[in-house]
Amino acid sequence: MDKIILTADRPTGKLHLGHYVGSLKRRVELQNSGEYKRTMVMVADAQALTDNIENPEKVRQNIIEVALDYLSVGLDPTKSTLFIQSVIPELCELTFYYMDLVTVSRLQRNPTVKSEIKLRNFDASIPVGFLTYPISQTADITAFKATTVPVGEDQLPMLEQAREIVHKFNSVYSEVLVEPKALLPENEACLRLPGTDGKAKMSKSLGNCIYLSDSADEINSKIKTMYTDPLHIQVSDPGHIEGNTVFTYLDAFCRDEHFERYLPDYANLDELKAHYKKGGLGDMKVKKFLNNVVQEELEPIRAKRAEFEKDIPEVYNILKKGSDVAREIAAQTLHEVKDAMKINYFDDVELIKSQAEKYSK
Repeated sequence: MDKIILTADRPTGKLHLGHYVGSLKRRVELQNSGEYKRTMVMVADAQALTDNIENPEKVRQNIIEVALDYLSVGLDPTKSTLFIQSVIPELCELTFYYMDLVTVSRLQRNPTVKSEIKLRNFDASIPVGFLTYPISQTADITAFKATTVPVGEDQLPMLEQAREIVHKFNSVYSEVLVEPKALLPENEACLRLPGTDGKAKMSKSLGNCIYLSDSADEINSKIKTMYTDPLHIQVSDPGHIEGNTVFTYLDAFCRDEHFERYLPDYANLDELKAHYKKGGLGDMKVKKFLNNVVQEELEPIRAKRAEFEKDIPEVYNILKKGSDVAREIAAQTLHEVKDAMKINYFDDVELIKSQAEKYSK
């Protein structure tokens, strides 16, 4: 079976470091690995509208922001298909058919849906589109017969539900849909990068993000105010690594060669952690090191983004071409689904023939 990747992001703002370490960086590596027949990368605008329906302009304006971030991190339109979700109507039709395979109670038990409902204070006023998010996501995945879906740990329940829907469909009808598998980040620190405040995962709505497009000064300012160890008051005080956001970021980003360039007093991160835990190492020195590491990672991304910003019509052209390709693939899957469900009336020659014979007697 051909290996196919499907990934997506909601266009509700610029993408941040959490997106980068949790998915984007890995997508580029997979795109360039030669292991996959196709890499589908979707701007999930329809999903973004489920909780932004009264502010569609927010979604509309951020499509270009997400596309620029995709291109700036190295997603290559000659290797990956970049497309917009709402331009593919076949996804809506697949969602409609899959709805009959899932109960409301099962949707309400989905841990990711439950946590997102709580985060948005929906309570009893849950938009139907938001509740059925896992079904829509299944349509996105199966439309392109994705075998692999790079996700963060918090998205695993969504993928599990997708597998349930695929299994149910294939059992009731025939083996048409492909059951996807999750691909988690290899670095444990990247599974759920915390926000700069250390209180939650990095989230646009919580305002605790470092964006891929942030300037060098903005990044430096955010790192300077980053949450560390509240008990590490004096430089001489022993410090704690666990729950210390600065060290979580260093786990995600720094390599031994960074010490040679920016902090030669230490050979590696283990030595730095040992000194911090013993005492005698100030937070600002560690933050300065982290700033150098993050700046080195993001500087080429900012530069590449600036080049793409010079020709926005071409970015839209890339999305248009990708959407045309995506729609062709999704249309073929939809055709196979309708065949399996026996709702391909005009294509079913045997049905028409048998009924003609029935009523001619």
